[in-house]
Amino acid sequence: MGACMALCSLASCASCLCGSAPCLVCGCCPSTNNSTVTRLVFSFFLLLGTMVSVIMILPGMETQLRKIPGFCQGGTTIFGIENQVQCDVIVGYKSVYRMCFAMACFFFLFSVIMVRVRSSRDPRAVIQNGFWFFKFLILVGITVGAFFIPDGTFHTVWFYFGLVGSFIFILIQLILLIDFAHSWNKIWVGNAEETQNKGWFAGLLFFTVLYYALAFAAVVLFYIYYTQPDDCTEHKVFISLNLIFCILVSVVSILPKIQDAQPHSGLLQASLISLYTMYVTWSAMTNNPNRKCNPSLLSLVSHVNTTEPTVGPSGSGHVQWWDAQGIVGLIIFLFCTLYASIRSSSNAQVNKLMQTEEGTGSSGEGVVGEDGARRAVDDEEDRVTYSYSFFHFHLFLASLYIMMTLTNWYQPDTSTQAMQSSMPAVWVKMCSSWLGLGLYLWTLIAPLIFPDRDFN
Repeated sequence: MGACMALCSLASCASCLCGSAPCLVCGCCPSTNNSTVTRLVFSFFLLLGTMVSVIMILPGMETQLRKIPGFCQGGTTIFGIENQVQCDVIVGYKSVYRMCFAMACFFFLFSVIMVRVRSSRDPRAVIQNGFWFFKFLILVGITVGAFFIPDGTFHTVWFYFGLVGSFIFILIQLILLIDFAHSWNKIWVGNAEETQNKGWFAGLLFFTVLYYALAFAAVVLFYIYYTQPDDCTEHKVFISLNLIFCILVSVVSILPKIQDAQPHSGLLQASLISLYTMYVTWSAMTNNPNRKCNPSLLSLVSHVNTTEPTVGPSGSGHVQWWDAQGIVGLIIFLFCTLYASIRSSSNAQVNKLMQTEEGTGSSGEGVVGEDGARRAVDDEEDRVTYSYSFFHFHLFLASLYIMMTLTNWYQPDTSTQAMQSSMPAVWVKMCSSWLGLGLYLWTLIAPLIFPDRDFN
Protein backbone atom coordinates (compact mmCIF):
# COMPACT_ATOMS: atom_id res chain seq x y z
CA MET A 1 0.00 0.00 0.00
CA GLY A 2 2.78 2.41 0.91
CA ALA A 3 4.55 1.69 -2.38
CA CYS A 4 1.35 2.36 -4.32
CA MET A 5 0.87 5.70 -2.54
CA ALA A 6 4.48 6.63 -3.30
CA LEU A 7 4.00 5.82 -6.98
CA CYS A 8 0.84 7.91 -7.07
CA SER A 9 2.69 10.79 -5.49
CA LEU A 10 5.49 10.48 -8.05
CA ALA A 11 2.97 10.39 -10.86
CA SER A 12 1.34 13.52 -9.49
CA CYS A 13 4.67 15.34 -9.39
CA ALA A 14 5.46 14.08 -12.90
CA SER A 15 2.32 15.84 -14.10
CA CYS A 16 3.73 18.96 -12.48
CA LEU A 17 6.83 18.69 -14.64
CA CYS A 18 4.92 18.16 -17.87
CA GLY A 19 1.94 20.46 -17.29
CA SER A 20 1.54 23.83 -18.96
CA ALA A 21 1.08 25.66 -15.68
CA PRO A 22 2.13 23.13 -13.04
CA CYS A 23 2.04 25.24 -9.94
CA LEU A 24 -1.55 26.24 -10.65
CA VAL A 25 -2.97 22.74 -11.06
CA CYS A 26 -0.74 20.45 -9.02
CA GLY A 27 -1.05 19.80 -5.32
CA CYS A 28 2.58 18.71 -4.93
CA CYS A 29 3.82 22.26 -5.56
CA PRO A 30 4.47 24.55 -2.59
CA SER A 31 1.70 26.70 -1.17
CA THR A 32 2.95 30.07 -2.34
CA ASN A 33 2.76 32.57 -5.18
CA ASN A 34 3.28 31.21 -8.67
CA SER A 35 5.90 33.86 -9.43
CA THR A 36 8.03 32.78 -6.47
CA VAL A 37 7.85 29.08 -7.36
CA THR A 38 8.89 29.82 -10.94
CA ARG A 39 11.92 31.82 -9.87
CA LEU A 40 12.96 29.15 -7.39
CA VAL A 41 12.77 26.39 -10.00
CA PHE A 42 14.84 28.35 -12.52
CA SER A 43 17.33 29.11 -9.75
CA PHE A 44 17.42 25.37 -9.00
CA PHE A 45 18.40 24.75 -12.63
CA LEU A 46 21.29 27.18 -12.17
CA LEU A 47 22.36 25.59 -8.87
CA LEU A 48 22.16 22.13 -10.42
CA GLY A 49 24.46 23.22 -13.22
CA THR A 50 26.80 24.75 -10.64
CA MET A 51 26.95 21.46 -8.71
CA VAL A 52 27.78 19.55 -11.90
CA SER A 53 30.53 22.07 -12.70
CA VAL A 54 31.98 21.69 -9.20
CA ILE A 55 32.09 17.90 -9.59
CA MET A 56 33.73 18.22 -13.00
CA ILE A 57 36.55 20.41 -11.72
CA LEU A 58 37.34 18.33 -8.64
CA PRO A 59 41.08 17.49 -8.48
CA GLY A 60 41.88 14.00 -9.65
CA MET A 61 38.55 13.54 -11.43
CA GLU A 62 40.25 12.93 -14.78
CA THR A 63 42.65 10.45 -13.16
CA GLN A 64 39.72 8.51 -11.72
CA LEU A 65 37.88 8.49 -15.06
CA ARG A 66 40.99 7.17 -16.82
CA LYS A 67 40.87 4.16 -14.53
CA ILE A 68 37.52 3.13 -16.03
CA PRO A 69 38.35 0.43 -18.60
CA GLY A 70 37.52 1.36 -22.18
CA PHE A 71 36.34 4.91 -21.36
CA CYS A 72 38.98 7.66 -21.72
CA GLN A 73 41.37 8.09 -24.62
CA GLY A 74 44.81 7.19 -23.30
CA GLY A 75 43.36 5.49 -20.23
CA THR A 76 42.86 1.87 -19.22
CA THR A 77 41.81 -0.20 -22.20
CA ILE A 78 39.76 -3.33 -22.78
CA PHE A 79 40.80 -5.79 -25.46
CA GLY A 80 38.70 -5.26 -28.56
CA ILE A 81 37.18 -1.93 -27.37
CA GLU A 82 38.55 1.41 -28.51
CA ASN A 83 38.51 4.26 -25.97
CA GLN A 84 36.47 7.12 -27.43
CA VAL A 85 35.95 9.77 -24.72
CA GLN A 86 38.26 12.78 -24.42
CA CYS A 87 38.34 13.05 -20.64
CA ASP A 88 40.30 16.31 -20.70
CA VAL A 89 37.16 17.92 -22.18
CA ILE A 90 34.53 16.50 -19.82
CA VAL A 91 36.52 17.42 -16.69
CA GLY A 92 38.67 20.37 -15.64
CA TYR A 93 38.27 23.99 -16.70
CA LYS A 94 37.13 23.00 -20.21
CA SER A 95 34.07 21.27 -18.81
CA VAL A 96 33.25 24.28 -16.60
CA TYR A 97 33.43 26.61 -19.61
CA ARG A 98 31.15 24.36 -21.64
CA MET A 99 28.68 23.71 -18.82
CA CYS A 100 28.38 27.41 -18.03
CA PHE A 101 28.17 28.22 -21.74
CA ALA A 102 25.16 25.91 -21.97
CA MET A 103 23.47 27.50 -18.95
CA ALA A 104 24.17 30.99 -20.28
CA CYS A 105 22.65 30.10 -23.66
CA PHE A 106 19.61 28.56 -21.95
CA PHE A 107 18.86 31.61 -19.82
CA PHE A 108 19.67 34.08 -22.60
CA LEU A 109 17.22 32.25 -24.87
CA PHE A 110 14.45 32.63 -22.29
CA SER A 111 15.45 36.26 -21.70
CA VAL A 112 14.81 36.99 -25.38
CA ILE A 113 11.59 34.98 -25.52
CA MET A 114 10.11 36.69 -22.44
CA VAL A 115 10.69 40.29 -23.50
CA ARG A 116 7.74 42.56 -22.59
CA VAL A 117 5.53 39.93 -20.95
CA ARG A 118 3.03 42.04 -18.99
CA SER A 119 0.80 39.52 -17.23
CA SER A 120 0.12 35.81 -16.89
CA ARG A 121 -2.53 36.18 -19.61
CA ASP A 122 0.27 36.45 -22.16
CA PRO A 123 0.68 33.05 -23.91
CA ARG A 124 4.42 33.20 -23.21
CA ALA A 125 3.71 33.24 -19.46
CA VAL A 126 2.55 29.64 -19.75
CA ILE A 127 6.02 28.74 -21.04
CA GLN A 128 7.62 30.69 -18.20
CA ASN A 129 5.58 29.05 -15.45
CA GLY A 130 5.31 25.49 -16.76
CA PHE A 131 6.69 22.72 -18.97
CA TRP A 132 9.59 22.12 -16.58
CA PHE A 133 10.40 18.67 -17.92
CA PHE A 134 10.80 19.99 -21.44
CA LYS A 135 12.86 22.92 -20.23
CA PHE A 136 15.16 20.47 -18.48
CA LEU A 137 15.49 18.48 -21.69
CA ILE A 138 16.38 21.66 -23.58
CA LEU A 139 19.07 22.49 -21.01
CA VAL A 140 20.49 18.95 -21.24
CA GLY A 141 20.47 19.12 -25.03
CA ILE A 142 22.34 22.44 -25.11
CA THR A 143 24.84 21.06 -22.58
CA VAL A 144 25.54 17.97 -24.67
CA GLY A 145 25.99 20.13 -27.76
CA ALA A 146 28.39 22.44 -25.92
CA PHE A 147 30.81 19.56 -25.36
CA PHE A 148 31.14 19.09 -29.13
CA ILE A 149 32.40 22.66 -29.65
CA PRO A 150 35.97 22.50 -31.02
CA ASP A 151 38.64 23.93 -28.73
CA GLY A 152 40.20 26.52 -31.02
CA THR A 153 39.71 29.99 -29.58
CA PHE A 154 36.44 29.12 -27.83
CA HIS A 155 37.84 29.28 -24.29
CA THR A 156 39.73 32.53 -24.88
CA VAL A 157 36.71 34.28 -26.43
CA TRP A 158 34.32 32.98 -23.77
CA PHE A 159 36.78 34.13 -21.08
CA TYR A 160 36.24 37.75 -22.13
CA PHE A 161 32.49 37.22 -22.23
CA GLY A 162 32.86 35.95 -18.67
CA LEU A 163 34.79 39.06 -17.63
CA VAL A 164 32.10 41.44 -18.88
CA GLY A 165 29.19 39.38 -17.54
CA SER A 166 30.83 38.89 -14.15
CA PHE A 167 31.51 42.63 -13.92
CA ILE A 168 27.79 43.35 -14.30
CA PHE A 169 26.81 40.52 -11.94
CA ILE A 170 29.09 41.86 -9.19
CA LEU A 171 27.19 45.14 -9.42
CA ILE A 172 23.88 43.27 -9.15
CA GLN A 173 25.23 41.45 -6.10
CA LEU A 174 26.01 44.82 -4.54
CA ILE A 175 22.48 46.08 -5.29
CA LEU A 176 20.98 42.98 -3.67
CA LEU A 177 23.23 43.38 -0.62
CA ILE A 178 22.19 47.03 -0.29
CA ASP A 179 18.55 45.97 -0.56
CA PHE A 180 19.06 43.22 2.02
CA ALA A 181 20.75 45.59 4.49
CA HIS A 182 18.07 48.23 3.93
CA SER A 183 15.25 45.73 4.56
CA TRP A 184 17.10 44.30 7.56
CA ASN A 185 17.58 47.73 9.12
CA LYS A 186 13.96 48.75 8.46
CA ILE A 187 12.51 45.56 9.95
CA TRP A 188 14.63 45.60 13.10
CA VAL A 189 14.08 49.30 13.72
CA GLY A 190 10.34 48.77 13.23
CA ASN A 191 10.35 45.87 15.69
CA ALA A 192 12.22 47.97 18.26
CA GLU A 193 9.74 50.83 17.96
CA GLU A 194 6.72 48.53 18.17
CA THR A 195 7.89 46.39 21.09
CA GLN A 196 9.96 49.05 22.90
CA ASN A 197 12.65 46.37 23.13
CA LYS A 198 16.14 47.88 22.94
CA GLY A 199 17.56 44.47 22.06
CA TRP A 200 16.79 45.12 18.39
CA PHE A 201 18.95 48.25 18.44
CA ALA A 202 21.67 46.32 20.25
CA GLY A 203 21.57 43.69 17.51
CA LEU A 204 21.93 46.32 14.79
CA LEU A 205 24.84 47.89 16.66
CA PHE A 206 26.53 44.53 17.11
CA PHE A 207 26.42 43.61 13.42
CA THR A 208 27.45 47.11 12.35
CA VAL A 209 30.52 47.01 14.60
CA LEU A 210 31.26 43.45 13.49
CA TYR A 211 31.20 44.33 9.79
CA TYR A 212 33.40 47.37 10.28
CA ALA A 213 35.83 45.36 12.43
CA LEU A 214 36.09 42.66 9.76
CA ALA A 215 36.59 45.27 7.03
CA PHE A 216 39.33 47.04 9.03
CA ALA A 217 41.03 43.73 9.85
CA ALA A 218 40.95 42.87 6.15
CA VAL A 219 42.70 46.16 5.28
CA VAL A 220 45.47 45.45 7.81
CA LEU A 221 45.97 41.91 6.49
CA PHE A 222 46.02 43.18 2.92
CA TYR A 223 48.84 45.62 3.70
CA ILE A 224 50.79 42.88 5.49
CA TYR A 225 50.46 40.00 3.03
CA TYR A 226 49.60 41.53 -0.35
CA THR A 227 52.09 44.42 -0.48
CA GLN A 228 55.87 44.65 -0.45
CA PRO A 229 58.02 47.65 0.57
CA ASP A 230 59.57 47.87 -2.91
CA ASP A 231 56.83 46.30 -5.03
CA CYS A 232 53.04 45.79 -5.44
CA THR A 233 52.29 49.45 -6.08
CA GLU A 234 48.94 48.60 -7.64
CA HIS A 235 47.84 46.76 -4.50
CA LYS A 236 48.81 49.69 -2.29
CA VAL A 237 46.73 52.01 -4.46
CA PHE A 238 43.76 49.63 -4.55
CA ILE A 239 43.68 49.10 -0.79
CA SER A 240 44.17 52.78 0.06
CA LEU A 241 41.56 54.04 -2.40
CA ASN A 242 38.89 51.58 -1.31
CA LEU A 243 39.59 52.33 2.34
CA ILE A 244 39.10 56.05 1.66
CA PHE A 245 35.96 55.42 -0.37
CA CYS A 246 34.45 53.21 2.37
CA ILE A 247 35.11 55.90 4.99
CA LEU A 248 33.55 58.48 2.65
CA VAL A 249 30.29 56.59 2.08
CA SER A 250 30.06 55.81 5.81
CA VAL A 251 30.34 59.48 6.71
CA VAL A 252 27.86 60.52 4.01
CA SER A 253 25.31 57.91 5.17
CA ILE A 254 24.93 59.59 8.60
CA LEU A 255 24.94 63.25 7.54
CA PRO A 256 21.87 65.07 8.89
CA LYS A 257 20.59 66.06 5.44
CA ILE A 258 20.95 62.48 4.20
CA GLN A 259 19.11 61.21 7.27
CA ASP A 260 16.26 63.65 6.66
CA ALA A 261 15.92 62.55 3.03
CA GLN A 262 16.61 58.85 3.72
CA PRO A 263 15.40 58.01 7.25
CA HIS A 264 16.33 54.34 6.90
CA SER A 265 19.88 54.90 5.67
CA GLY A 266 22.61 54.32 8.21
CA LEU A 267 25.84 52.65 9.16
CA LEU A 268 24.51 49.09 8.87
CA GLN A 269 24.23 49.39 5.10
CA ALA A 270 27.55 51.24 4.86
CA SER A 271 29.33 48.63 6.98
CA LEU A 272 28.02 45.76 4.84
CA ILE A 273 29.02 47.59 1.65
CA SER A 274 32.47 48.26 3.11
CA LEU A 275 32.96 44.59 3.97
CA TYR A 276 31.82 43.51 0.50
CA THR A 277 34.15 46.05 -1.09
CA MET A 278 37.07 44.59 0.84
CA TYR A 279 36.11 41.12 -0.36
CA VAL A 280 36.12 42.32 -3.99
CA THR A 281 39.48 44.02 -3.39
CA TRP A 282 40.92 40.80 -2.02
CA SER A 283 39.42 38.80 -4.86
CA ALA A 284 41.04 41.17 -7.35
CA MET A 285 44.47 40.94 -5.75
CA THR A 286 44.36 37.12 -5.84
CA ASN A 287 44.35 37.36 -9.65
CA ASN A 288 47.58 39.33 -9.89
CA PRO A 289 50.03 37.24 -11.97
CA ASN A 290 52.91 38.61 -9.86
CA ARG A 291 53.23 35.82 -7.28
CA LYS A 292 55.32 38.04 -5.03
CA CYS A 293 52.26 40.25 -4.54
CA ASN A 294 49.80 37.37 -4.60
CA PRO A 295 50.74 34.67 -2.06
CA SER A 296 48.38 31.73 -2.01
CA LEU A 297 46.39 30.91 1.10
CA LEU A 298 48.40 27.69 1.42
CA SER A 299 51.68 29.62 1.55
CA LEU A 300 50.28 32.02 4.16
CA VAL A 301 49.13 29.19 6.41
CA SER A 302 51.93 26.66 6.00
CA HIS A 303 54.74 28.98 4.82
CA VAL A 304 55.19 26.86 1.71
CA ASN A 305 56.15 28.54 -1.55
CA THR A 306 53.62 27.92 -4.29
CA THR A 307 53.85 28.41 -8.02
CA GLU A 308 51.38 28.82 -10.84
CA PRO A 309 48.55 26.30 -11.17
CA THR A 310 49.86 22.87 -11.97
CA VAL A 311 49.34 21.05 -15.23
CA GLY A 312 47.77 17.65 -14.87
CA PRO A 313 47.99 14.51 -16.95
CA SER A 314 47.79 14.89 -20.72
CA GLY A 315 48.75 18.51 -20.40
CA SER A 316 45.37 19.91 -19.41
CA GLY A 317 45.26 22.60 -16.78
CA HIS A 318 43.55 21.76 -13.48
CA VAL A 319 42.85 24.77 -11.34
CA GLN A 320 42.69 24.37 -7.58
CA TRP A 321 39.72 26.70 -7.31
CA TRP A 322 38.51 26.10 -3.76
CA ASP A 323 40.74 28.53 -1.98
CA ALA A 324 39.09 30.96 0.42
CA GLN A 325 38.33 33.47 -2.33
CA GLY A 326 36.43 30.87 -4.38
CA ILE A 327 34.48 29.58 -1.39
CA VAL A 328 33.41 33.07 -0.28
CA GLY A 329 32.46 33.91 -3.86
CA LEU A 330 30.23 30.84 -4.09
CA ILE A 331 28.56 31.59 -0.75
CA ILE A 332 27.76 35.16 -1.81
CA PHE A 333 26.52 33.89 -5.17
CA LEU A 334 24.17 31.37 -3.51
CA PHE A 335 22.80 33.98 -1.13
CA CYS A 336 22.18 36.56 -3.86
CA THR A 337 20.62 34.04 -6.25
CA LEU A 338 18.18 32.70 -3.66
CA TYR A 339 17.45 36.19 -2.34
CA ALA A 340 16.67 37.40 -5.86
CA SER A 341 14.22 34.49 -6.22
CA ILE A 342 12.15 35.24 -3.10
CA ARG A 343 12.71 38.95 -2.52
CA SER A 344 9.90 41.49 -2.33
CA SER A 345 11.65 44.78 -1.74
CA SER A 346 10.08 47.85 -0.18
CA ASN A 347 12.76 50.06 -1.74
CA ALA A 348 11.45 51.81 -4.87
CA GLN A 349 14.95 52.49 -6.22
CA VAL A 350 15.98 48.86 -5.94
CA ASN A 351 12.71 47.74 -7.51
CA LYS A 352 13.35 49.97 -10.52
CA LEU A 353 16.92 48.70 -10.87
CA MET A 354 15.91 45.04 -10.51
CA GLN A 355 12.72 45.38 -12.60
CA THR A 356 10.37 44.20 -9.84
CA GLU A 357 7.15 45.53 -8.35
CA GLU A 358 6.45 46.34 -4.70
CA GLY A 359 3.70 44.53 -2.88
CA THR A 360 1.86 43.25 -5.94
CA GLY A 361 -0.08 40.05 -6.13
CA SER A 362 -1.80 38.05 -3.46
CA SER A 363 -0.58 37.16 -0.02
CA GLY A 364 0.72 33.75 -1.06
CA GLU A 365 -1.48 31.71 1.28
CA GLY A 366 -2.47 29.38 -1.55
CA VAL A 367 -5.84 28.28 -2.86
CA VAL A 368 -7.52 25.20 -1.40
CA GLY A 369 -8.83 22.88 -4.09
CA GLU A 370 -11.72 20.43 -3.99
CA ASP A 371 -9.34 17.71 -2.80
CA GLY A 372 -8.29 19.83 0.18
CA ALA A 373 -4.74 20.41 -1.13
CA ARG A 374 -3.29 23.89 -1.30
CA ARG A 375 -2.09 25.09 -4.68
CA ALA A 376 0.06 27.98 -5.75
CA VAL A 377 -1.71 31.25 -6.53
CA ASP A 378 -1.48 33.06 -9.84
CA ASP A 379 -0.46 36.47 -8.50
CA GLU A 380 0.24 37.94 -11.94
CA GLU A 381 -3.16 38.05 -13.65
CA ASP A 382 -3.14 41.86 -13.68
CA ARG A 383 0.60 42.42 -14.11
CA VAL A 384 3.81 40.53 -13.51
CA THR A 385 5.60 41.04 -10.19
CA TYR A 386 9.02 40.89 -11.83
CA SER A 387 10.45 41.24 -15.32
CA TYR A 388 10.68 37.75 -16.79
CA SER A 389 13.28 38.88 -19.29
CA PHE A 390 15.47 40.67 -16.74
CA PHE A 391 15.30 37.72 -14.33
CA HIS A 392 16.64 35.38 -17.00
CA PHE A 393 19.27 37.93 -17.95
CA HIS A 394 20.31 37.98 -14.29
CA LEU A 395 20.70 34.19 -14.34
CA PHE A 396 22.62 34.50 -17.61
CA LEU A 397 25.09 36.80 -15.88
CA ALA A 398 25.17 34.47 -12.87
CA SER A 399 26.22 31.60 -15.17
CA LEU A 400 29.18 33.66 -16.40
CA TYR A 401 30.09 34.63 -12.83
CA ILE A 402 30.07 30.96 -11.76
CA MET A 403 32.33 30.10 -14.68
CA MET A 404 34.86 32.74 -13.65
CA THR A 405 34.63 31.86 -9.95
CA LEU A 406 35.15 28.12 -10.41
CA THR A 407 38.18 28.72 -12.65
CA ASN A 408 39.48 31.38 -10.23
CA TRP A 409 39.27 34.02 -12.99
CA TYR A 410 42.30 32.40 -14.65
CA GLN A 411 42.77 32.96 -18.35
CA PRO A 412 43.03 29.80 -20.48
CA ASP A 413 46.07 29.51 -22.73
CA THR A 414 45.11 27.90 -26.05
CA SER A 415 48.69 26.91 -26.87
CA THR A 416 49.64 25.16 -23.61
CA GLN A 417 46.12 24.36 -22.31
CA ALA A 418 47.17 25.88 -18.99
CA MET A 419 45.44 28.45 -16.79
CA GLN A 420 47.11 31.73 -15.91
CA SER A 421 46.26 34.66 -13.66
CA SER A 422 45.53 37.81 -15.62
CA MET A 423 45.53 41.54 -14.98
CA PRO A 424 42.24 42.07 -16.92
CA ALA A 425 40.48 40.12 -14.17
CA VAL A 426 42.11 42.36 -11.56
CA TRP A 427 40.93 45.55 -13.24
CA VAL A 428 37.43 44.21 -13.87
CA LYS A 429 36.94 43.46 -10.18
CA MET A 430 38.44 46.75 -8.99
CA CYS A 431 36.37 48.81 -11.41
CA SER A 432 33.24 46.96 -10.30
CA SER A 433 34.03 47.79 -6.65
CA TRP A 434 34.47 51.48 -7.49
CA LEU A 435 31.33 51.61 -9.60
CA GLY A 436 29.43 49.77 -6.85
CA LEU A 437 30.52 52.29 -4.22
CA GLY A 438 29.54 55.09 -6.58
CA LEU A 439 26.13 53.51 -7.08
CA TYR A 440 25.58 53.28 -3.31
CA LEU A 441 26.71 56.88 -2.87
CA TRP A 442 24.25 57.92 -5.56
CA THR A 443 21.36 56.25 -3.72
CA LEU A 444 22.26 58.45 -0.73
CA ILE A 445 22.59 61.81 -2.44
CA ALA A 446 20.02 61.43 -5.24
CA PRO A 447 17.09 62.64 -3.05
CA LEU A 448 19.03 65.83 -2.31
CA ILE A 449 19.90 66.49 -5.95
CA PHE A 450 16.37 65.77 -7.17
CA PRO A 451 14.08 66.80 -4.28
CA ASP A 452 10.96 66.73 -6.49
CA ARG A 453 11.29 63.02 -7.20
CA ASP A 454 9.97 60.26 -4.95
CA PHE A 455 12.87 58.05 -3.76
CA ASN A 456 11.07 56.36 -0.86
